[in-house]
Parts: sequence; C-alpha cells; structure tokens
Amino acid sequence: MNFNDLSIKRSLIAAEILIIVVLAAVPLFVTFPYRVNIFLSWEGAYRISQGELPFKDFGTPLGGMYWVIPGLFFKIFGTQMITLVKAQVFINILSGLAFRSILKSLSVETGLRIVCVLLFCLSYSFFNFWPWYNHTVIVYELIGIAFLLQYIKFSEKRLSFLFVIGAAFFTCCSFLTKQDAGGMAFVLSLMLIGYAGIIKRKWLPILIYVFSFGLILLLFISPFLQYKFGYWFNHGQAPHSSRISIKEIIDEFFTGSQWIKFYLFLIMVLLFIKYKSWKNFFNDQKNFIFLLLTIGMLGQAAVFQVTSYTPPDNNIFFHSFGIAYILFLLKEMYTIEFSKMKVVAVFAAGILLWWSGVYWKYIQRVTDRLFPAEIVDYSKAPENVVNKSTYMIRPVDSLDIPVASWVYSDLKSFHKIYMPASTADGMKRLLAMPLVKEGKELNVLNLTELTPLAVEIPYKTHTGPQYPLWHHLGVGMFNKQAAMFETSIAKKEYDLVLFEYVPSLNNFFPFRIRDTLMNHYQKVDSFIAPRRGDTGGMLEVYIK
Repeated sequence: MNFNDLSIKRSLIAAEILIIVVLAAVPLFVTFPYRVNIFLSWEGAYRISQGELPFKDFGTPLGGMYWVIPGLFFKIFGTQMITLVKAQVFINILSGLAFRSILKSLSVETGLRIVCVLLFCLSYSFFNFWPWYNHTVIVYELIGIAFLLQYIKFSEKRLSFLFVIGAAFFTCCSFLTKQDAGGMAFVLSLMLIGYAGIIKRKWLPILIYVFSFGLILLLFISPFLQYKFGYWFNHGQAPHSSRISIKEIIDEFFTGSQWIKFYLFLIMVLLFIKYKSWKNFFNDQKNFIFLLLTIGMLGQAAVFQVTSYTPPDNNIFFHSFGIAYILFLLKEMYTIEFSKMKVVAVFAAGILLWWSGVYWKYIQRVTDRLFPAEIVDYSKAPENVVNKSTYMIRPVDSLDIPVASWVYSDLKSFHKIYMPASTADGMKRLLAMPLVKEGKELNVLNLTELTPLAVEIPYKTHTGPQYPLWHHLGVGMFNKQAAMFETSIAKKEYDLVLFEYVPSLNNFFPFRIRDTLMNHYQKVDSFIAPRRGDTGGMLEVYIK
C-alpha cells in the first residue's frame, strides 16, 4: 500500500490523531494506586477551583499555570482525585497534537510522522497519568514551539505574526509553571526565530516575540507583586537555594546521559556524511531548524535532569526529538520509503518493542490483582531456596506494602484510587473521631499527603501569602514558615493536626514541626502513609 494516494493520506492523518487520543484516553478506563506526591497537584487545583490564587492565597515556588487545567477540570467534574487523571488525559492530547504540529511544520512526511508520534506518546505521554509540574512545563513549551514553527512556515502570510504572539504566550505559560524549563524554552525559541530572521532577513518578528513575552509576563505577575511574588517564585535568591550548578550538569552529562550522548553521536556522524559544506547546511533551512530544535531539546534534557532530579524520568521528552531527526536524516540519505505501509509497520513494531516496559507494567498491575501470585513458604523447604523472589530479606518493620494487596477507600475523594489497607482504615478512624463527627468548624493543620481530607472532614484551608501550599522544608517552605507553624502549635490554635513522618526524606514534612507537636499535642493515632519503595512513612493524628 502506498501513502501517496489522497484518500489514504487522509486516513493516515486520522490514524495519527487516533493514536494520540486513544493512548491518552487509556487512563479513563482503569483504576490507580495512590500516587506519591500527587497531593500537590490535588491541593493546588482544589484551591484554584475554589477561587484562590497562588502567591495571594498560598505561597509556592512553582508558577500557578501548573494548576490552571486541573483547576478548570475540578470546576467541571468535581474535586475527586480521579479528576486529576481526566485533566492529564487532556494535557496528553494537547502534547501529542503539539508534537505532531512540530513535525508537520518541519515537513516530516506522514508515514515517518506516525512512527514518531507513536514513540512520543509511548515514551513521554502514556505513563503520565497524573498532572505533574515537570511534565506540564514541557507541554506548554511544545505548544509554544508549535506556534513558532507555524510562523516560520507561513511567515509570508499577512497575519503570521499572530503565531509569534501565540508562541510568546505559551512560552510564558511554561515559565510560569517552572522557571528552569520555562527559561530554557524561551532561549530555544529565541534561537529558532533568530535563525529564521537571519535566513529571511526579517528582524521584526524577533522583536515582536521578545516584546510579547515580556508584556504577557508582566501582565501575569504584576497583580501578584504585592503578595511576595519575588519571595516565593525564585530559586536563586535566599531563602531559596539555586539548583543551577555548571559542575553538576557537566558531571552528570559525562558520567551518565548515555542516550543523549548516543543521539548526539549519531547526528554528528550522519551530518558529516550528508553535508560537505557548513555553508550548504546552514542555508538548508528545514534541516537546520530541525537540528537546532533537536540539539536544544537534548541540551535542555541534560540540564533538566540536574535542576529537576526527581522523579528521574522527567527529561525523557528528548527521545522523540532525537529519533525523529535521526530517522529524518536517514530517510533523506538512504531513501527509506515511509510512504509504504510495511515500512511504517516495521518501525512501529520496533517502537512498541523498545518501549514495552511502559505499557507492560500496567498490564502486569491488572493481572497481579486479578491473579495474585501464589505465596510459597520457602522456610519449610529442605534447603534454603535463593532465587529472584527470595534473595533479599524483607525487613520485619518494612512500611512498603505490596501494591497487589492495596484496597479501595469508601471516601468519595478517593474514588477509583486504591491504597494500603492501613491508610484506608486510618482515614475511617479519623472521620469517626468524636471531634470530627461533632460537625463544628475545625481549625486543621494538615501536613500530610492526604490533602483531599479538606473535602472529607471538611475544613477550611489557611489562606494568605504567608502560608505555603507545599511543606517540603527548603523547597516549598522555609524556616520562617516553620517557625510560624510552631508558634501556632505552642499556642494550641489547631483543633486537629495531621503530620506525615517520612524519616528517609530530608524534611519532606519538617521534622522540627513534629518535635514541637510532640511537646504540645497528644498523638492519638497513626497509620501507614500511601507510599511505595524505601520512602515509607507514617501518618500521625494529634489533638490538644
């Protein structure tokens, strides 16, 4: 089958969209274990859906654009935690369409585009079931770049400058989600539009882009300058600590970054073979812009893995760009016929095999719950049996409960979300406490991951620029805020305090506040936190 036929081309375009939408929509039909750290996404979205604003009503080192889409979905679908998954489905569709638009603007033919879109969806979107700032910031960047490349492609048209303004808007959204990736998005966009300006000898679009970005940024932040915007949204000045370390970035690049260096190596070899003259390459606009974009994404990934080090797969957006450009070069040099179905099928099968770990673990999760593994008591065997299942001895006091044994909670906020039985039972006991059942308005300090309890108890969240949304000491709050909470605890201003003690994480919830609590309040209950791996913790309940 040949893709050059018009009707077949239209069908393939529909197939591209279908890949993006179907892979994004899979989460709508499954259930989920409680996601570590997702409390931050929930509370920010909840507060915005209640009319609160970042910096004015709560302090945060992140930008408010992170919660705009989830907050809108909370208004439409309700504040259950599963609504965050619905919001992420929408975000994943946007990211897939933006990536497709980028490839289309770079004149990547339909067959190759299908392969690359499949890779993008599997390697970057599919496993992102929950909104997270390190993902959302890249999605805004991709949308901005898609607008910018549309301008470069249609620069001769009368209203093409509107694409430049659109690019500036979404780059600004990226920056106001997270500074590091957003700042690099701005630099990369300047490189792209700067190169186009040199080739076309048009400098006005560059000025329009820079001016639009500055103006939009000013319009976004000026209403919040009176609410300590600079105190919260700045990783470089005290009390924030800078995460930009040239030495760490270089060390990480040369000691790790195997895929990034591998892609760079292949690109260097292919360009060396393809072009005999640097001038000819520089003047090949389509190819040079694709190279700029790819190198920019690889470089951004190398920096991002240091400035945003957790979770460790934040930066894997670079795979799609690296492979797309390498296949693009190979097609031009060796006439790989991506216009034929069998060629596309072979490459798509290779992508599915390469990234099988992404989707197989979710299949495995379902099968593990449907068909629990048989538990064998090896201690009764005549010999000590050492195999993959037994070579490590599980600590007797381990807080890591196997996900296969997690249960669903009856609480509406946690619909379709399963968690350790201890967590579900602990929340039941909490809601059954006489203090809570009395129904009077409680002053609650919730320093745990179970932020949806604000709806279940319910209680009013504390508002004001002095109150942090995120309680990680040294990251989302600082000693000044810790001292404020300690003073309130010493005065016994809170009716109920919930604290999550995670001893293996550096002040994820401040240890100093827990010490103060133990001096002034009575701990009446504790239960396992909904965490996995070696970062287990306990949720503690305190009353006066």
